[in-house]
Amino acid sequence: MTVIAKNPILPGFYPDPSICAVGDDFYLVNSSFSYFPGLPIMHSKDLAHWEQIGNVLTRESQLPLPLEHAGVSRGLFAPTIRYSKGVFYVICTNVCVPNGNFVVTATDPAGEWSEPHFIEGADGIDPSLFFDDDGKCYYIGTHPNPDGCKYDGDWYIYIQEFDIRTFTLVGEKYNVWNGAMKGIHWPEGPHLYKIGDYYYLLHAEGGTGPEHAVCVARSRNVFGPYENDFVNPIFTHRHLGQRYPIRYVGHGDLFKTSKGDWYMVVLAVRSINGFTTMGRETFLARVVWENDWPLVNAGIGTLTKELVIDLPEYETVYAQNSLPGYGKNYDFTTMNKLGSEFMALRNPDPDMYMFKPGRGLFLKCEKGPIADKKKISYLSIRQDSHSFEASVILSAENLYTGASAGLMLFQNERYHLRIEVSNGICYVMRATGGVEELLIAERFNSTYVVLLLCVTGLTASVAMRTDPEIKPLIKNIDISALSTEVAGGFVGCTVGMFAKDLSEDREQPEYACFKTFSYNQLIPEKKEV
Repeated sequence: MTVIAKNPILPGFYPDPSICAVGDDFYLVNSSFSYFPGLPIMHSKDLAHWEQIGNVLTRESQLPLPLEHAGVSRGLFAPTIRYSKGVFYVICTNVCVPNGNFVVTATDPAGEWSEPHFIEGADGIDPSLFFDDDGKCYYIGTHPNPDGCKYDGDWYIYIQEFDIRTFTLVGEKYNVWNGAMKGIHWPEGPHLYKIGDYYYLLHAEGGTGPEHAVCVARSRNVFGPYENDFVNPIFTHRHLGQRYPIRYVGHGDLFKTSKGDWYMVVLAVRSINGFTTMGRETFLARVVWENDWPLVNAGIGTLTKELVIDLPEYETVYAQNSLPGYGKNYDFTTMNKLGSEFMALRNPDPDMYMFKPGRGLFLKCEKGPIADKKKISYLSIRQDSHSFEASVILSAENLYTGASAGLMLFQNERYHLRIEVSNGICYVMRATGGVEELLIAERFNSTYVVLLLCVTGLTASVAMRTDPEIKPLIKNIDISALSTEVAGGFVGCTVGMFAKDLSEDREQPEYACFKTFSYNQLIPEKKEV
């Protein structure tokens, strides 16, 4: 039996993928930066159908230095997931913490993960673990050139033995590789494997943007010396131009199925006219071996629209709302908790939201404007399609004298689009480079209001409904600035509910009541490459 996997296998903001195969199961983690909970964890049995089974970091105690003052693209960088002798390991960097490389463990990846074990002496970012045949474990990391950086991104990949019982580095640190190309920038995201007679060091280089690439080196000894694959980079789209729809390909992780087939997960972006709003997504490529070197998508050399996978089709067991790429519809009047697909920014206060049976989700109106590195009451999911419609039903009863709430398409605090209700007026606001622009204001007279956001490519339209009639407010809003190319950073857009309060006199927090939230693709993604 076979199944068809369509690229991207994880649409939307799922960057820096790392994967491990355990029997017939596949587990995959991604970077989450300053979103909380941290590090989404996905499960599949056929590489085509994925479900979110949880998040690795769900407790504030697992982030000992809160992310509350971190930029949206700071926080948690490039996790790696590995499995050995009944235990799952996720190793990651919290760049908000000095010497922030840490390991967490679990026997059930869908359950509770341990408190972080920070690793003394493990400098740099993008750590990985490798379990050798003899039972030894090794730490693979990156750090600045020990002889001094000659240019920005002049870094080295290093390997050191790691005691998995005490979570400490052992012995000497070996600087084994600084990239396949001469004078390369940012050799990073390293992973080590033992395949046949060789140790293979797979890594990314060229930065995480247009010059991103996957390269490989090998050695018969874990500490080197490592030899370069003369066909490096073994996978990239950087030669295809700025208008090619799939770009930024890199940050790969190799794995083998129970049938003996090899694959690689990589990140890439889907651009429109050179603009990327959904961030870096997770794609899949096939790998074969020639002359003891990995060859990616042999005879093709680029990511493909589909892959035929020699595995039986997997019927997911989690709710549809936990499945990337599927529509999501929530009736908060019947719920008592949020699914693992929801994200807040930074470490949210325990009282940021609450459910009231039969009434809905109550979101605290956080004091102050939406501004850099401050608390924001925002609950969101990832944008995973170029064309979608999102809507909320919102009670407007207590949104007055400075309190406001609504629906937001968010890249970061300086670049976003808000539909905002306050004092019986619906405002459409666009933030570009930190400058807020009022696009339209419309009065209404109703207890409840439906806010609708429609996105098609790089434009958005907004409507509202206070009775059976839908009233268009504004069309063809340019949202190209909500892209990585303009806004910068490492994240993609999210969409969700927000609430804020500009009143200086209110002593007790006000809460906005959301009845429903929905997100659905308008035009099914073709997922073409």
